[in-house]
Amino acid sequence: MGNNKRRLIQLYSALLYNAHMKGFIKGEIYTGNTKAMCVPGFNCYSCPAAVGACPLGSLQNALASSGNRAGFYVFGIIMLWGLMLGRTVCGWICPMGLIQELLYKIPTPKIMKSRVTHYLSYLKYFFLAVFAVMMPLWYGLKHGMAVPGFCKYICPAGTLEGAVGLLANPGNASFFKMLGIFFTRKFVIMMIIGLACIFCYRSFCRFVCPLGAIYGMFNKLALVGVKVDMDRCTHCGTCAMSCKMDVRHVGDHECINCAKCMDVCKQDAISLKAGKVTLIAPAGGCADDKPDSQAKRARAGRIAWGIAIAILAFALLWYNVLDHTGAVADVSGTDKIAEQLQDGGNQPGDELPDFTIECMDGTQFHLADSRGKVVFINLWATYCGPCVQELPYFNELAAAHSGDAEILAVHNSMSKDDIPAYLADRGWDKLHFALDTGDKLVWNIVGGSAAMPQTIVLDRDGKVIYNQVGSVTPELLESLYAKAASEI
Repeated sequence: MGNNKRRLIQLYSALLYNAHMKGFIKGEIYTGNTKAMCVPGFNCYSCPAAVGACPLGSLQNALASSGNRAGFYVFGIIMLWGLMLGRTVCGWICPMGLIQELLYKIPTPKIMKSRVTHYLSYLKYFFLAVFAVMMPLWYGLKHGMAVPGFCKYICPAGTLEGAVGLLANPGNASFFKMLGIFFTRKFVIMMIIGLACIFCYRSFCRFVCPLGAIYGMFNKLALVGVKVDMDRCTHCGTCAMSCKMDVRHVGDHECINCAKCMDVCKQDAISLKAGKVTLIAPAGGCADDKPDSQAKRARAGRIAWGIAIAILAFALLWYNVLDHTGAVADVSGTDKIAEQLQDGGNQPGDELPDFTIECMDGTQFHLADSRGKVVFINLWATYCGPCVQELPYFNELAAAHSGDAEILAVHNSMSKDDIPAYLADRGWDKLHFALDTGDKLVWNIVGGSAAMPQTIVLDRDGKVIYNQVGSVTPELLESLYAKAASEI
């Protein structure tokens, strides 16, 4: 079996996962309905083109929120992918796998597998246990904060696809001022992993990737995978020796089911199967082949490719032309606000259009009623660690300036969390909490972005004096209050 077919499927999967290509042009993250679904492979949620969620990121967020809700959907979907595909995901439909293999093609001296690399391959279980499981659980249960440890501190996909993908757009130039030592560290980690992949085959996949560690546990049970015909096999070991992964035998937890071993097996004992259905047969055919089996496989392959191309064409058309739910929606919500937005905006000096939003305590927040007071609008989410960290600062500010400062904390409308339950014992009783409407009413009025937290400050006349993405400190909030209170 040539490697061309697998490479085409890898490219196809990367494009299908990232079908929202106009996200790169606009510099925005897609937030439509499919973003709530996990794709099988390792693909960053924050990539401007991504149309689905990364299963590893979703797992960490589910664990971080386990004190308020159980992430049965996330656990279920990962188990489903594992039982169906195992590490076939890694070998065939993971964009990070494709990137690693392309880097390895750069001509340099290579580090071959050895006993050392075999032992190092168990490191990914450490990263899974500590960064992807224990850290989110600890911060979620002990501190009520969502800290997806692997995504936050290590993930090279998040740095490359998410951070670099967004920063590459000129419209996001303001994001550069948010960068600091934290981004520098992650960028250095990404570069180290990238360099390692040039010299050592699939270094990230073999030594670091927690998702590969999870799928490896399902490899022997998975429906799809490389199978050995034991009646033909002579146990020569050529398959394992020729494999660049740290396998001991075909189909073990390190096998990515790439099926390259089929090309070196002189006994034609290896094939790629889905249950009893042969997906790719060795050159000499399978032992249970009938005279027309090869022709049937070829015909089924042509049909499958036809369907796949049709799906991809529809996905590209849908996400880039037809679907407007994931883009910046109509900011109006009402014709009146639409008219106001033609004359005003959300930049410093602009008068913010009036709006009304239902608060979680059953009251309503009507912006016009706050004229004469200083108003803070904070965009946040339970899964955003910096957001949760700064909410007590806003509560202290509201308490210190009771009657003269109104603070509205608006949660992202995409959330599946039980926000009132999350807030129940926090003690942030001085704030107005609201969940943004389905059409992102407040988010669009204030120019909210996918990056959080974001703080907007209005003076007593309702004019914007501050609108920035990034964390705030108590000192910054006090200075913003003093500035807004003095501007009449």
